[in-house]
Amino acid sequence: MEYFDAVFSNIWSISLAIVFLGLSIFVHELGHFLAARKRGMKVERFSIGFGPKIVSWTGKDGVEYRLSWLPLGGYVALPQLADMGAIEGEAKTDVSKLPPISYTTKVIVASAGAFFNVLFAFLLATIVWIVGQQVAVEEQTGVIGSVRQTVETSDGKTVPGPAFAAGLKAGDTVLAVDGKAVSTFTDIYERIVLGSGRDENGEPRVALSVKRGDATFDINVSPVYVTNDRIREIGISLSAKIIAAEIIPDSAAAAAGLKAGDILTHIDGAPITSPGVIREHVALTKENPVIISYVRDDKPGTLTLVPRYENNPDTSERAYLIGIKQAFALTPSTAHIPPWTQIVNVVTRTWSTLASLVNPRSDIGLDKMSGPIGIVTLISSAAKSDIVVVFSLLVLINVSLAIFNMLPIPVLDGGHILFATIGKLRGRPLPASFIMTTQSVFMILLFSMMIYVSFFDVRRNLPQTKAPPVPVEAQPAPEK
Repeated sequence: MEYFDAVFSNIWSISLAIVFLGLSIFVHELGHFLAARKRGMKVERFSIGFGPKIVSWTGKDGVEYRLSWLPLGGYVALPQLADMGAIEGEAKTDVSKLPPISYTTKVIVASAGAFFNVLFAFLLATIVWIVGQQVAVEEQTGVIGSVRQTVETSDGKTVPGPAFAAGLKAGDTVLAVDGKAVSTFTDIYERIVLGSGRDENGEPRVALSVKRGDATFDINVSPVYVTNDRIREIGISLSAKIIAAEIIPDSAAAAAGLKAGDILTHIDGAPITSPGVIREHVALTKENPVIISYVRDDKPGTLTLVPRYENNPDTSERAYLIGIKQAFALTPSTAHIPPWTQIVNVVTRTWSTLASLVNPRSDIGLDKMSGPIGIVTLISSAAKSDIVVVFSLLVLINVSLAIFNMLPIPVLDGGHILFATIGKLRGRPLPASFIMTTQSVFMILLFSMMIYVSFFDVRRNLPQTKAPPVPVEAQPAPEK
């Protein structure tokens, strides 16, 4: 029964995600449609998706409404705006018999889709503002909870943690990353991942402004690449309690009497400030008994566990384990963030991502982006938790969609405005053949990019196997 419940839950969440993504596309195309009708333009077709139609009908207004097979966007066929026959199908209307449209009309109609996306995002952000969104209190600061002594890199090596090697300590507060102020732990993480700093040898480098006690100082850290996506990591975690989320049956922890929900405080007297502390400590002590200090029902206690050398169920590698799956115990809080602040935050994040994407010194490429598959996956995951989380994610998607479509790239809305502006400046429209050829070439490039991004979306969500880690002895952190 649980299996069928899980399957139904996945089908429901994925279906809901597809509907919400389709709604965002619909809102965008509705903006073009309504603006075109208001400006007296001829509208031939309103399609969600590209390619052959799944179903279509012609309304009393003479417009063909269509749902098409390729769910990579949508379009409103406007023969007076641009000849998009190679993409949208040949126009049924003789464009030469239609009245020419003004530059103002072209700009209004082309930008209406992005405008509607922002309006839709503002509406969703208003709902999120009124209802409130759950945030973790610990995440709302830049306080470092733990500094990992070792980090596992993308190529399977275990190396000294970059922050540990640089001398960062638990309790330090990060004020800025690469000269940009940060106020939350998410800000710190994103700035590091999107960073483009490098040392004289071309290796990644991130500059941090840090507060320790009453002193403030700058420090350079050399990030390493982690996960299959090869993203920058310095080995720090936010400040939070660690709980035993699950006790593996027949494990050392189960035999000792540790229970799920216990708050883990110390191992052999050392504070447990991140899930990696226990793993690193046990790897060093091997089969020797360890003492775990914990809190259960507000009462402290200690237990002695004897690690066992066995297969790690997550990696299929043999290691010394005690059988605890850990999790951060975060303090929930309800935040009511004004819709305009949400919009501004998304715009800032989107521009930062685009800037990193075009910066040759950063490690952000198209393989790090999310296409339709990745977006559906994100929405479906959010749908399993809270509808407010879905709405917050849709704010991000719609604002990002608006910004992306307004880029001055042929085939996008910004490209239409670019062609119209060039025509306006030169006193006559660009040749129709040039526009059609350029649009077709960029459409092929756009579809190719989506296929490329989708490949990594799929790979990102498949179970991954890792090579056995190659240990590298950690060096002690210098005193600061």
